[in-house]
Amino acid sequence: MIRRTHSGTDRGMSIALTHVLTIGITTILIAMLLMSGSTMLDTETERSTQTSLETIGERLAGDIDNVDRIVADSDDTVTITAEQPRSVANSRYTVELRDDCSEEDASLLEESDSTACLRLTAQDVDVVVYVPVAVDGERIKELQSVRGGTIEIKYEDEDDGIELEAVN
Repeated sequence: MIRRTHSGTDRGMSIALTHVLTIGITTILIAMLLMSGSTMLDTETERSTQTSLETIGERLAGDIDNVDRIVADSDDTVTITAEQPRSVANSRYTVELRDDCSEEDASLLEESDSTACLRLTAQDVDVVVYVPVAVDGERIKELQSVRGGTIEIKYEDEDDGIELEAVN
């Protein structure tokens, strides 16, 4: 009968190989977990930014509508100051008051008779939101862009148009 014996080096090699494989598999699993967590965080940041910009846009659209109604009754100079956050989801944003928005730009405008809209754009996150404004596009002075924060919505008789102005 032939008997084989294992030398001590074979067993030592098996333990080292097991440790290397365990560390490798653990590293791959942790890397995959971090990548999926990062993707989920980016998605949630974009969703949060979009929701915040829609809320800000709706508030500003309501204030612009109020200015338009006051002007329709009196034709005086009107100014409303709208306090809005300077940033959303840790990103600065700009607000554009447009007298004409095409339907391919803004899906919300398909449901509205108005062609005027607000275009809100986040700078650090790739999010653009369009909000319809219930104002005749001819009453808007021209394409205007202001940074988020405190915004004045003005109508002056001699200029004959609604405009946005950032307040520092």
